[in-house]
Amino acid sequence: MFVEGRYVLSFAVLAFVTLIVLVASVCLGSALIPFREVVGSLFGAGEIDPVISGIVLDFRLPRALTALLAGAALAASGLMMQTVFRNPLADPFVLGVNSGASLGVAVVLLLLAPSGVALTQNLQFSGHLLIVLAATGGAAAVLAVLLVLAQRVDVMSLLILGLMISYGIGSLVSILMFYSMAERLQSFFSWSFGNFGNMTWSQFRVFAPVVLLGLAALFPLFKILDAFLLGERYAKSMGVKVKSARILILGSASLLAGVVTGFCGPIGFLGIAAPHFCRFLFKTAEHRILVPASMLVGGLVALMADLIAKAPGLESTLPLNAVTALIGAPVIMAALLRQRNLRKVFG
Repeated sequence: MFVEGRYVLSFAVLAFVTLIVLVASVCLGSALIPFREVVGSLFGAGEIDPVISGIVLDFRLPRALTALLAGAALAASGLMMQTVFRNPLADPFVLGVNSGASLGVAVVLLLLAPSGVALTQNLQFSGHLLIVLAATGGAAAVLAVLLVLAQRVDVMSLLILGLMISYGIGSLVSILMFYSMAERLQSFFSWSFGNFGNMTWSQFRVFAPVVLLGLAALFPLFKILDAFLLGERYAKSMGVKVKSARILILGSASLLAGVVTGFCGPIGFLGIAAPHFCRFLFKTAEHRILVPASMLVGGLVALMADLIAKAPGLESTLPLNAVTALIGAPVIMAALLRQRNLRKVFG
């Protein structure tokens, strides 16, 4: 992919800052681990304390890498949704993917969970895998309905239908919560706050390839996404099969968001905020620039949010979604204030 020299510096700075925050995320936490000991743990230096090595390799490193990949996936998904809907506030969760995942997890945690067991703390890999499968299955069910509807209605009607599906599923989840035990509610609430720290290496070996393949599949879609920015009629005139392309883009975006939600819980605001920051930084609407930039910025913002949520030096952690809201809301407010300029991008 060819990138003009004027963008190279911006990409280089973003990559460098992301690397710094990635290292900081591994070093900082409830206990400070010096950079030298982190490097020693990664390369198997014999003089490193096994306890410190275990913290770095088994907890902090998979957590940081999960945040990086999850943020990239959500940001790319949000960019695709904003392009297809030509709406600056669209993201995958607007279509009900998040609600579908929440319903799947609610069924497992609120109906099937053993009485009095805090699943998010006590389940082994098989139990966590059940939650992931339930969330991904719920998201896939909503996606299947939307893909059928996408062949019959225009894109704005599909957006409204997605919102209605989301509200309907939210009502079902509320009913399940109303009739559930307090212990089960606590498990569900813990999942709903979002968390990158529950990932183990065995889970990461499933999570990472799926996300990386999903992100790689976006690179052939640059010209199609550019055509969608100018409207479906223009896309048709360029030879794009609009309905097929819309299904492919919505399916890719929803799959990425569903997998992240299944493994990490519902993470808000990243899918909306990261693409807007990239448009502001790069001053372009070309997706060959915006897609990789959004992946990089999404990973960076997710790492920053997770680092803040860990509250370095403190024993407790903050809810991840509360931190992403604090970071993302000002970006979205700025985008709304620049609505006149955004109309030039989205038509």
